[in-house]
Amino acid sequence: CNAKKTCQHNLNTRDGPAVDFCLFTGRSEFVQRLKLEATLNVHDGCVNTICWNDTGEYILSGSDDTFLVISSPYNKKVKQSIRSGHRTNIFSAKFMPNTNGKEIVSCSGDGIIFYTHTEKSPEYNRQCQFTCHYGTAYEIMTVPNDPYTFLSCGEDGTVRWFDLRTKTSCTKEDCKDDILINCRRAATSISISPLVPYYLAVGCSDSSVRIYDRRMLGTRATGNYTGRGTTGMCVRFVPTHLSNKSCRVTSLCYSEDGQEVLVSYSSDYIYLFDPKDDQARELKGPSEERREELRQPPVKRLRLRGDWSDTGPRARPESERERDGEQSPNVSLMQRMSDMLSRWFEEASEAQSSRGTRPQTRPRAGGSSQDSSQPPAASGVNAPEPPPDPLTATMPKSTSSSSLGSFSTVTATPPPSSASVEATGLSSTSVPSAPDSDQRSQLEGSGTSTSTPPSSSERALSDSPSSVVNKQLGSMTLDEQQGASSSTTLPPAGTAEPVLSLHYSSEGTTTTSRVHVFASSSSSSTGFYRRSAAARIQELFRRRKERREMEESETQNIRRPSVKMVYKGHRNSRTMIKESCFWGNNFVMSGSDCGHIFIWDRHTAEHLMLLEADNHVVNCLQPHPYDPILASSGIDYDIKIWSPLEASPSFNRALAHEVITRNELMLEETRNTITVPASFMLRMLASLNHIRSDRLEGDRSEGSGQENDDEQ
Repeated sequence: CNAKKTCQHNLNTRDGPAVDFCLFTGRSEFVQRLKLEATLNVHDGCVNTICWNDTGEYILSGSDDTFLVISSPYNKKVKQSIRSGHRTNIFSAKFMPNTNGKEIVSCSGDGIIFYTHTEKSPEYNRQCQFTCHYGTAYEIMTVPNDPYTFLSCGEDGTVRWFDLRTKTSCTKEDCKDDILINCRRAATSISISPLVPYYLAVGCSDSSVRIYDRRMLGTRATGNYTGRGTTGMCVRFVPTHLSNKSCRVTSLCYSEDGQEVLVSYSSDYIYLFDPKDDQARELKGPSEERREELRQPPVKRLRLRGDWSDTGPRARPESERERDGEQSPNVSLMQRMSDMLSRWFEEASEAQSSRGTRPQTRPRAGGSSQDSSQPPAASGVNAPEPPPDPLTATMPKSTSSSSLGSFSTVTATPPPSSASVEATGLSSTSVPSAPDSDQRSQLEGSGTSTSTPPSSSERALSDSPSSVVNKQLGSMTLDEQQGASSSTTLPPAGTAEPVLSLHYSSEGTTTTSRVHVFASSSSSSTGFYRRSAAARIQELFRRRKERREMEESETQNIRRPSVKMVYKGHRNSRTMIKESCFWGNNFVMSGSDCGHIFIWDRHTAEHLMLLEADNHVVNCLQPHPYDPILASSGIDYDIKIWSPLEASPSFNRALAHEVITRNELMLEETRNTITVPASFMLRMLASLNHIRSDRLEGDRSEGSGQENDDEQ
């Protein structure tokens, strides 16, 4: 066959032993002979995306250093290094098909897409940008054999379709022209069927994979945009145990024949399903008790940004480090802070349960006391809260979101070093996440809330801090945040008590959390804003329930595949990019937070090979289109090339078992961990000191009052 001749020709012209890929690709001996052949040191930052060209001669890579590099794995030389126009980390880059590797599309953490022609000037290429997404753009997907069109997906919940024949740039403000699908929750990964390219799979932050028939879809530019996220949907896949969770899809991949789809979930496993299957329709979801349990996530633990101690081949579970006395002072301090937050939150919840009302607050010396019957502020809208409850009422926001910030709204002006996303949704610079809401302009100015105080039933629903945080904001989707943003305003300057508000920020391929402390004097007007926020939150969730019921009704007739195979052993929790893919017809591969490449038997899920490929995290895996070569990248600043160079098969099963066991333990540990910047430490300590001072002043006031009573 022609493919075999091409394969054999390429192999015989390479250094090293010639291996008949067509014979070995279906046998475990092939992957067990893989060995590191070359390291391409072509970047000065984490390598977040790699892609082969059509002929397999060159690799395109994108990095945190914002450079696009075209290099050859054969002579290990750089063909071209391109200073892209991106200002933040490049997350995805692809060669346009049938362009001889001369045309590239790429996207980055600030949501900007660049179309780059390698033979045009930098000035020309910088003009070819699409600023239509707001928030992180996660992935670019080209259409097989189509050199003109490509698709993108992002945190704003949209999948967009661009046609380079009609335009090579778009900087229109609040552009909706090219929206193909509005998922109304973050769209984090996309994939196109290679044989039937009008089938488009979209992975979302609500644990779902939706497959659409693009023939039934259109954009405003083409004149047939429907605006409904269910139009054209023919398949919806969700593992049963994730049906009420928000686990981000970090990777989607069609098999070569288009008959199966591989999906990798953050903080979970890899699943294989058949799009033509419909067996999951008969399966029962979690019981009501289980659903309630899933809506009450535990308090998050803290991890310092830049702390990669839980990644790489030498990472150990926390329990093992404690047993061996390897706990570092830094980890110990963060752990104490996490434990303190958890304890305070639990104490507040217990006090709330025992009294049946919101915990009383001590007035500051010389100040007036707050009305204890007022409902607490909903932490997602940053309403003011009197001390000492700000910490217990606002910090649990971290308990209600995944480590990847699944319900964040995106700031309009992200810093140059990272793509920032806010969980508060109240800043005057924030923008809505659902483009079709037509409310972006409302957020750019400061509006005035006209809502009335909630009824007694609404107040009761919002009394408990844990209820507000875990039940409400814990499952708030992107488009729902905009409602709170557009209808609730910050109190006037000088009226807010110290409040800890949680923000999410994606830095590199990781997502971290920022906590800001706002401190000022108290005011009686805080009650109005608190009541207004609670009422708006209740309204948002009423609308969300109605929309969910409508969506369920509209998708009753679509196929719901069941899980065909599960691949376990790796760990996927620290980065937003964790590729899993097929290799040939018989292998499935994935990167891991433990710095290894995992290879399974596609049909049995048996673990076949383990390769140490990064000092921290392996994010990207791309098999060569013809040769038995594998390219990998991750947190290390290089690209690694793997080939079957070992003289005989070698697989250390004992080591693999040890790594898998540790990964399972650490996966549980990191499920409830968020990453925070170093500045969080200082801000939190300042807030704690402020709260402690309030308590001491309150104690002194009570003590002096008791002494006066005794004297009388």
